[in-house]
Amino acid sequence: MGKYAVINPATGEELATYPDATAAEIEQAIASAQQAYTAWSRTTTVAERAALAQRAADLFVERKEELGAIINREMGKPLADAIGEVEFSAGIISAFAKNAEEWLADEVLNVEDGMKTFVRNQGIGVILGIMPWNYPYYQVARFAAPNMILGNTIVLKHANQCPESALAIETIFRDAGFPEGAYVNIFATHEQIADIIADDRIQGVSLTGSERAGAIIGEQAGRALKKCVLELGGSDVFLVLDTDNLDHAVEHAVMGRMENTGQACNGSKRIVVLDKYYDEFAAKYKAAIGGLSYGDDFGPLSSDAATQTLAAQVQSALDQGATVLVGDNEPEGNVFTPTVLTDITPSMDVYSEELFGPVAQLYRVSSDEEAIKLANSSPYGLGSVIICDDLERAERVGNQLDVGMVFIGGAGLEGVDVPFGGVKKSGFGREMGKGGMLEFANKKLFRFAE
Repeated sequence: MGKYAVINPATGEELATYPDATAAEIEQAIASAQQAYTAWSRTTTVAERAALAQRAADLFVERKEELGAIINREMGKPLADAIGEVEFSAGIISAFAKNAEEWLADEVLNVEDGMKTFVRNQGIGVILGIMPWNYPYYQVARFAAPNMILGNTIVLKHANQCPESALAIETIFRDAGFPEGAYVNIFATHEQIADIIADDRIQGVSLTGSERAGAIIGEQAGRALKKCVLELGGSDVFLVLDTDNLDHAVEHAVMGRMENTGQACNGSKRIVVLDKYYDEFAAKYKAAIGGLSYGDDFGPLSSDAATQTLAAQVQSALDQGATVLVGDNEPEGNVFTPTVLTDITPSMDVYSEELFGPVAQLYRVSSDEEAIKLANSSPYGLGSVIICDDLERAERVGNQLDVGMVFIGGAGLEGVDVPFGGVKKSGFGREMGKGGMLEFANKKLFRFAE
């Protein structure tokens, strides 16, 4: 047996294991995807492929209870949240299906020589997807659906702890009517991935994962001259600058930090509050975080390794002089008490790290300029939240943040049809929305001689 296994993080029980793919199985997967691209993608229309995607979205909704239960046991997501992820994934696929013909329409160019000229967006071939465990359906939906509608075919390597959700997704696309090879799941090893990327039949690779994984995959893709999209880590700021409703700010700061038990790339990990609000905000935030309950408000961390890593990061912060406002850094199994750290300085390791779990950093600043400087001091640049009743001021601050996304007025403003992605060490490229649909497009130029 290989490394693909379902281990319930709430109990530590190993529920199922799956063998790693053999070399023959990898070859069959790539060959099947290449055949589907040649024989199916090139002979179907955008509308026809979008109709299949819409059927897949419908199947996600029909099977949401079953799908939710799978990731509840694979990575510990509370059942209600797991079902919510399935529904959101269905919404994403449906949005791509509904907008595909508009987003992929020919772009007519007005050119100096007057020739009839346009750009047509088409697929480029087989795309490798390498997906993470924290959102097992959402991450795949936002990558696979637009590419399959565009005309690409997919070879998908999911996280080692998500084999059952990986197989369930493959079944849904097959049951929706996509032909064999349009979407192929592989239980590949890390060693096999480099050979897959180098294969001439693979035309691109998309990874969502850690900074370390992104550097490895980016290097391999570059060496093979393959386009890649990297959605990596984040240490997003939540700026409280100006508000008549501090309770609203606290509520969204908690929501932004605790989404998926703090295991979200664009979670609000650094809470930055102006002096005038800091003391009251800190008291309210401490009470709110301290009042959360296991099972209702958060679940276990995804694995023993995730828990050990987070505990070590928090302990390092404490050893270097940080203070715990709430929390104890004493996990029970994989249940990690929600924690808030204060008195963090730039010399501490945690200042530039990503904390992937229910641990927030709380900072006091004296001005917008100081808040911006603190925000931009991170090596990451994924998203941000700005709480500011003066919307023009909020937009001015947002313009100066080195991030890919600015949410003004609240956390959780993602949408099924808006782009997602970051800058700096948070990666490059976009998923979702029109931009996400065009990442792996051949923007083919047509010109007609008079």
